[in-house]
Amino acid sequence: MNKIIDFYFDFISPYSYLALKKIQNLNNININYKPILLGGLHKLGEITPPAFNERKMKNMKNDCVLIAKKNNIEFKWNSKFPINTLSLMRGYISLDTNHKSDYFKNCFDAYWKNNIDISVEVNVNDILEKTGIDKDNFYKKINDQKVKDKLKNLTNIAFNKDIFGAPTFVVNNKIFWGQDRLDYALDEYNS
Repeated sequence: MNKIIDFYFDFISPYSYLALKKIQNLNNININYKPILLGGLHKLGEITPPAFNERKMKNMKNDCVLIAKKNNIEFKWNSKFPINTLSLMRGYISLDTNHKSDYFKNCFDAYWKNNIDISVEVNVNDILEKTGIDKDNFYKKINDQKVKDKLKNLTNIAFNKDIFGAPTFVVNNKIFWGQDRLDYALDEYNS
């Protein structure tokens, strides 16, 4: 049986970015990237995100800097946090397999490494150009009802699996929430 680590993410999550950077250093691990809309997931679970709690936000900023430093990850807290990632997440879903990986990396790097506001169209267009994606086709696809429904369904499926945050890793139907649980997910994967 082929084992898989499902990696639930949203570009708005700094912890998803930090987890991604750790994952990029792994070999021979089968990762299934699962886009969700974190804001939608929080709404379904009636969860107040850290961005809207001053004390949590302060701690989260410090925590991310510590994790990045400890793991030698280039990281900069984005001055435009939080943003609405709805279009960006729909974009990931709408792409063909050949473009997903670069788009994924370029969105995360732009936002959490280079402090770029990826909710601004001109900046999204730069990411699309860098990734080799036709912008007219991209904007058409993210407004397609099938793409909208797919993101909504993926978020609902995650919620129904008791996933409440990002990143979340699922291995053998076991949930591991947070970038600091990647090692536990890998232990389960390798068991």
